Amino acid sequence: MARLFGTDGIRGVANVDLRPPLAYALGRATAHRLVADGGAIVVGQDTRRSGDMFVAAIAAGATSLGIDVHEVGVVPTPGLAFLAGQPEFAAGIMVSASHNPAADNGLKVLDDRGLKLDDDIEDELEALIWRSEELGGVGNDRLGRIHRATDVVDRYRDARLALARGIPTDIRIVLDCANGSGGTLGPQILAATGARLDVIHNEPDGANINVRSGATAPASLAAAVVALGADVGFALDGDADRLIAVDANGAVVDGDQLLGVLALDRLARGALPGGGLVVSVLSNGGLQAVVEAAGGQVVRTPVGDKYILEGMQVSGATLGGEKSGHVIVLEQTTSGDGVVTALEILRVMTRTGRSLRELAAQVPLLPQQQRAVPARHRDQWEGDPVFQAAVSEAKLRLGPGGRILVRPSGTEPALRVMVEGSDTALVTELADALAALAGDRLD
Repeated sequence: MARLFGTDGIRGVANVDLRPPLAYALGRATAHRLVADGGAIVVGQDTRRSGDMFVAAIAAGATSLGIDVHEVGVVPTPGLAFLAGQPEFAAGIMVSASHNPAADNGLKVLDDRGLKLDDDIEDELEALIWRSEELGGVGNDRLGRIHRATDVVDRYRDARLALARGIPTDIRIVLDCANGSGGTLGPQILAATGARLDVIHNEPDGANINVRSGATAPASLAAAVVALGADVGFALDGDADRLIAVDANGAVVDGDQLLGVLALDRLARGALPGGGLVVSVLSNGGLQAVVEAAGGQVVRTPVGDKYILEGMQVSGATLGGEKSGHVIVLEQTTSGDGVVTALEILRVMTRTGRSLRELAAQVPLLPQQQRAVPARHRDQWEGDPVFQAAVSEAKLRLGPGGRILVRPSGTEPALRVMVEGSDTALVTELADALAALAGDRLD
């Protein structure tokens, strides 16, 4: 049986692969494993229509074991992580599938520090989910209560407003909220800098989250920045833990370049402890070359921001993240937070007086192509001799400066193929060929 927990919680098509009984069992498992007497669980959601259904199921499960649940409504994932770390909460559960299509949903469990769980704790929760009914229940007088606690979100908002007010600017910004949960607080927080703010894709209807918008589809943001004559654009994803930027000319600046901008600024100021930057195996080799040339040190981890954080904790680094736009600025947050990333980029722009285009030009990236291949047998790619031979041949053609990374997706039923090298045409050719072969061999 496949493991329930992927790189970012439990995900699936809502009411098809991921059903309310599983959320109910997760609520019970979380209450049993993570919450002691007197503790409570805080639960939030993004803007998907299925969110209410899963929140109700989680709350029913936890309260059946006598644990109170505080429902905070629509909130960014980093906001829920912030709240889970507050003293009255023993755990948090975020109902979100992040950048995935609206039909999907997901369940992310956080501990009492607001951190994603270690793999071994997730394994324990999974075992409890499968035997949830063995956990029993409590009588009527000991049932947990459900509290509508939207006011608790003010703690997260106030902390981010204080950060924003310390970065005064009057530049013009376009913010793309992806019709997701970042739209609840993101505009207010960025406006607190004094910036002139235009907001797009902030009319969620339960089905339009991430649709032709946000960090995974920044074309409309780029067009808006150019049309409005804005200085910079920021695109959140559906739960606002990612950020992709757009410069004044409409050019996309991805997570690797944003990390490079922040790392180079901190290295220049002596504000990057040990010179360390933690990135995933997917991050561009150009980023690594630039940071190391500036005297820094790059540490790579598996894909997933919880592994980035673990790498930061082990190495003592205070900055880390992923090409996808998950950026962790440890002074401010222990998880990816798109609004914090935007504020930190604005801080560098205002301090240096340089445009995002100028700053991003310091971080030239190698040609890199990624493909997501639908594959029912994505976990079997290493055992396919034809596909393995093709990967080996492709590596030879790329030469010593190239990289190929193949991995099963932790969030979708797909195999992910990344090809990187110095020749754009060759990189594209090899990525297309390997993706086509994987589709034929592993579907």
